[in-house]
Amino acid sequence: MRRISIALLAGWTLVAWPHAAAAQQRGLQPEDFYEEIGVSQTAISPAGDLVAFTVMTIVEEDNARHREVWMQQLRGGAPDGEPFRFTDPTEESSSPQWSPDGRVLSFQSRRGDDSNATWFARVTSPGGEAHHVDGVEGAPTWSPDGEWFAYTKAPDPDPDDAASDGGGEAPEARRGWIASDAISRTLDAERFDGRVVTSMRYKREGQLQLQPHPSTEQKTQLFVVAAGGGTPTQLTTLEFDVGGVVWSPDAARLYFTGDASEDDEYNRDLTTDIYLIDREGGEPRRLTSNPGAERSLALSADGNFLAYLATPERGAETDLKIVRLNTQGRFSGAPRTLTNEWHLAPGAPTWTPEGMVRFSAGIGGATHLFEVTTQGGLVRQVTNGARRVQGISTSADGQIMAYTVTDAVSPTEVFVARGDGMGEQRLTSFNDAWLAEVQLMPAERLTWYVEEGSEIEGWVIKPVGYQPGTQYPMVLKIHGGPHGAYGHTFFRTFHVLSNAGFFVLYPNPRGSTGYGHVFTYATRGAWGDMDSEDYLRGVDAALATYPDIDPERIGVSGGSYGGFMSNWLTATTDRFAASVTSRSITNWESWYGASDAQGLTEYEFLGAPWEARELYRELSPISYVENVTAPTLIIHSENDYRTPIADGEQWFMALKKRQVPVELVRYPRSSHGLSRSGEPWLLVDRLERLSSWFEHWLIDVPAAERTEQP
Repeated sequence: MRRISIALLAGWTLVAWPHAAAAQQRGLQPEDFYEEIGVSQTAISPAGDLVAFTVMTIVEEDNARHREVWMQQLRGGAPDGEPFRFTDPTEESSSPQWSPDGRVLSFQSRRGDDSNATWFARVTSPGGEAHHVDGVEGAPTWSPDGEWFAYTKAPDPDPDDAASDGGGEAPEARRGWIASDAISRTLDAERFDGRVVTSMRYKREGQLQLQPHPSTEQKTQLFVVAAGGGTPTQLTTLEFDVGGVVWSPDAARLYFTGDASEDDEYNRDLTTDIYLIDREGGEPRRLTSNPGAERSLALSADGNFLAYLATPERGAETDLKIVRLNTQGRFSGAPRTLTNEWHLAPGAPTWTPEGMVRFSAGIGGATHLFEVTTQGGLVRQVTNGARRVQGISTSADGQIMAYTVTDAVSPTEVFVARGDGMGEQRLTSFNDAWLAEVQLMPAERLTWYVEEGSEIEGWVIKPVGYQPGTQYPMVLKIHGGPHGAYGHTFFRTFHVLSNAGFFVLYPNPRGSTGYGHVFTYATRGAWGDMDSEDYLRGVDAALATYPDIDPERIGVSGGSYGGFMSNWLTATTDRFAASVTSRSITNWESWYGASDAQGLTEYEFLGAPWEARELYRELSPISYVENVTAPTLIIHSENDYRTPIADGEQWFMALKKRQVPVELVRYPRSSHGLSRSGEPWLLVDRLERLSSWFEHWLIDVPAAERTEQP
């Protein structure tokens, strides 16, 4: 198993990334993924003297990822020594959390046959091995006084409660395979090992196995136990999952969120509410009412205010709200909105010791920290730069904060800064050694306007070894969503294509996040019809700005919504000479019946297929497949339940029948997230196939041969 060398971790700098000035030798290759190291889940100690974080490495020979908790000591907000491994290198560990006094760190680690994944380790003397605390069986939330733990988990199932199909009890391994409300029956339950499905939610993206009937699933409930351990007390017995737990400052009460309608398959409203319960138990009190979803709770240090996010309905603007609490912890008066005049989407709130409310938000291609007073009004940006600042953790006094940073040429590393965002210093250098051998071309910002007046932002990466006056092909990359965004983060696919000799254009069209609510939902009811202009004008802008791009050698590629748009653009325009479409949608009507996300098109396409039949067909690339001439590589995961593989198969069959050059690559044991979290070997294979397809059709094959396609 490959381990991180401490020698790589010694250097830190101010903001600048040291590999940027190192000797460059070659471009990024697919197999460089095995060297890439990711950091996440920063947790700064209450005193601000230690930063814990999760380090993820790739174990190539095992086709696996490995996670450990590491630490960095701080002195006066600056690094003191080198980062060091904190957890057992032979075990998987993640999700560090500090006790209020900073003496104990909890983390999650599955170890052997031990069913309890929650571990604790003393950070100060006398130290010792990681251990369990009796009664704590889930990721803990410490009370502010450090005397109590709260956690959520599903209660242990009743051993006498076995699933049945009416003809005998099913084995425990197949609990829930036969719906409890099934009418049909079998002659021999011992011989039937199939499934009887009556719920629409019988599959879930990211889960390789079909889901059991909801009636057999235990709901997560709220438990509390004294910090010294003991028998936990189950505070809730609700018919829905409990989450988002926070303590009141005096540890007398707990707030949580839950959706009483989560099992109503026909509910189209947002119905998550805020609840309050005493630590000693009793009936939970619901503090908000539907419709609308309230979530991401944060209590002020004095317990007088509760901050939270609220979204009144699907597609509506999310706002940051606060409400004053009375002495019993209930709402005292109506909640107030702090972001009325702010057009971006706030993330989960936190409080500063001075009583400011802070949150992260996407802004264009960046992600940064913002703050606002309890009176609302002006929202101030705390961090800045062409980068994404995420995973922010702050010391108890608010003087020091830790976070991860990535930009277009840098994987994530850990940084620290003063609480006001000044005095930033970099803590880790996990990726510097291997990046010193790699040339990464910078991302250059490009903007253009569409007919209705919106400005579209995108970025261009030039080919490695770019020589002015030489003609190069270009690949247009399209992000998923569409309510997502490209921007200032490390995309290895772009650099692999750059190394293969391509310009890469990656835009944020209408529908993207980070440009305001109206921009995000501008494409509702018009996917493809409206946003095609954003991409095509972007290609024109790139050609005008970079005359070395060959207009006859432009490819298009994307995944999910990006796969849909790749199909759409090759079926409705003749601008693209090759395509790589991943986890794509071809036929919205059949997608609706096979996906786990029908609510997406019910909102975006103004109804279900039988309510908006013509729109579903009008926006389906398969309706125009006869126009496709671009050689197409189709990449699809066999266990993708968000955009099921049948859509890729339909596109493949139609292009094959029409004798358009096409290949279908099926990845086993893989879900919708193959390109981000798939098996390392398959992820690297995907990078090579994508690059090699474009190399063949846009570099190796003569133009005359490309134009001879039917």
